[in-house]
Amino acid sequence: METRLGDLDVGNRGKVIGFVKGATAYREKLLAMGLTRGTGFVVKRVAPLGDPVEINVRGFALSLRKDEASAIMIEREK
Repeated sequence: METRLGDLDVGNRGKVIGFVKGATAYREKLLAMGLTRGTGFVVKRVAPLGDPVEINVRGFALSLRKDEASAIMIEREK
């Protein structure tokens, strides 16, 4: 099931499948941080208002703003 990273709850796992069209400003930044296609991650924390979101990816913790997280298309993993 395809969705956006910003829609996940704490403890959910996912895999990056791409980026939302028109998110070119975020795309380069997110790719540089290691969020490439096929990369798995786990949502570790979400702030009370949903901004920021902390994920564990490639062995490190990464905090993303709500709009950055919404630019990432993911596939949920069980």
